[in-house]
Amino acid sequence: MRARYLSLLCLVVLLVSCSKREAKNKVDDLPEIYPDYIGVTVPANICPLNFSVPDAEHVQVVILNDREDSVVKSGTNHVKLPNKAWHNLLLNTSSLTVTVSVWNKEHPDGVTYKPFIIHVAKDEIDPWIAYRLLPPGYESWNRMGIYQRNLTNFDVEPIIENSQNNYGCVNCHSFANYNPKDFTFHARGKNGGTIVMRDGKMKKVDIKEMSGGRHGSYNIWHPSKRYIAFSSNSTHQAFYGQSKNKIEVYDLWSDLIVYDIDNEKVLQDERFTDSLNLEMFPSFSPDGKWLYFSTAKPVNMPMETDKLHYSIVRVPFDEKTGGLGEIDTVYSAYEQGGTAMMPRLTPDGRYMLFSLGECGGYNLYHMESDLKMMDLQTGEMVPTDILNSPRAESFHAWSSNGKWMMYVTKRFDGRYTRLMLAYWDGKQFHKPFLLPQENPEDNIQLLMAYNVPEFIKAPVVVSKDELARFFTKE
Repeated sequence: MRARYLSLLCLVVLLVSCSKREAKNKVDDLPEIYPDYIGVTVPANICPLNFSVPDAEHVQVVILNDREDSVVKSGTNHVKLPNKAWHNLLLNTSSLTVTVSVWNKEHPDGVTYKPFIIHVAKDEIDPWIAYRLLPPGYESWNRMGIYQRNLTNFDVEPIIENSQNNYGCVNCHSFANYNPKDFTFHARGKNGGTIVMRDGKMKKVDIKEMSGGRHGSYNIWHPSKRYIAFSSNSTHQAFYGQSKNKIEVYDLWSDLIVYDIDNEKVLQDERFTDSLNLEMFPSFSPDGKWLYFSTAKPVNMPMETDKLHYSIVRVPFDEKTGGLGEIDTVYSAYEQGGTAMMPRLTPDGRYMLFSLGECGGYNLYHMESDLKMMDLQTGEMVPTDILNSPRAESFHAWSSNGKWMMYVTKRFDGRYTRLMLAYWDGKQFHKPFLLPQENPEDNIQLLMAYNVPEFIKAPVVVSKDELARFFTKE
């Protein structure tokens, strides 16, 4: 009898929560929602775009697609859209029309706002992403990890957390050809090293021992899966007394090296391992024929940060030997200005996306840092204003089909980086949107920063026991 009563009660609650209310007032203004999903373009396989409405006591959302299928959902100050119904709405449609009604102290009888559009691209997005979560760099890094997130829903799984690594730093992860079975990351601290997984088989590599003292930092896989290019950095940080930027992160030296997986050796070119230049953020072209990276003449850091300017260059890469050819300048900081970091090419190899700041080596810590893009065929810059904000944007990555770009931004509070996604239709970028969360307030409440996001086609599968063996061996 009690079970029957509870079943009837649940049915009544479900009917009430799904019933549609009519607001007595209408306005011609768009609603204020968080995150701002008004007018964005999303992939056809993205998870629900849940959002909140400030100061709402009750909110109702009606979503209509091109086929006039609809979903009605209510909540207190935010709505959580049902995953299955949401994905049904996205099928074979080019847009969603969203109408928001709000009840609060100012509008006790309810007010309906002007409907807004969410554009739906036919191009899907890679279903998984991997990223690092960590406190801001000036805090203690005693808790961090590399995680993976399913973009079609809200599932999040740890790949590794530093509780598995004697609470050392875990960083510098990358993938070969978006394949979760070809994966590397670096673990610092006791029993640390570079973990390399190729074709699903994992091993720990001592890059520092092989290279005569140069450890592996920022890295990128060659498309052949035989090589991984690293920059080896001596990284430090200093705090400003008076500045719009909180800290300055800088290298006392940095070099470029290449790890040959097949022959288990580190290849070094003396042009890129001497003290005459700094090299960092390597990136292979999609065809594997070029190795791009940022380079600068060293200055007295951190006192002369304003004099440090990185250019982007490339060198031919010999897949048979791992040898590097003659230097070709792609973006000259001395002629074009600023400091250019982190070159990332579109999968078709035509465009180069990079971050551009005023000076220094780590644009993420410079509020003026913006994303820029160059057409490598013409040398002309592509408009990217829609991606940027008055605060730092950096750490960008392309989806496997080249239609979606992901990056981190400090636009919301200047401290914690959050993940943004943007559609590239081959000619222009569309308005970016914040990574959707099941609870939209999580992007405000999370006291961790997103870092180094990468697209992957499937989740990484690692053995915790195997990782434990790497990090506990004396």
